[in-house]
Amino acid sequence: MNIYKLQYDNKAQADADFLDKGVTQIIEVEGQQHTANTSTTQAIVDLGRIVETPGTYDPDGHVITPPVYYDGVFYDIMTTKHIDFGAHALTPTKCVHGFAGYSIDANGDNVEPQQ
Repeated sequence: MNIYKLQYDNKAQADADFLDKGVTQIIEVEGQQHTANTSTTQAIVDLGRIVETPGTYDPDGHVITPPVYYDGVFYDIMTTKHIDFGAHALTPTKCVHGFAGYSIDANGDNVEPQQ
């Protein structure tokens, strides 16, 4: 299995790259177009924005210091196909998501499940 951890400027950029690289495809159902995973894509996890520095809050939940986010939006992809995501591919050391059966920091081509 291939697992990729990715960063994009925004969702539109990610969606376009996923279509271009064959991660997703446009299908038509009852006259309407929808985006769907291709047969080689097992999962796309939209992680959205990731907190770099947590915010602080008073006892009533009001923000004292707002959180600081990493730039862009993040995705985890699981696929049977090797894909070169170029500059969008990351090798994080503190991962926020992992696929069931795999190490949370599993990343790259031919990743083996945990035993």
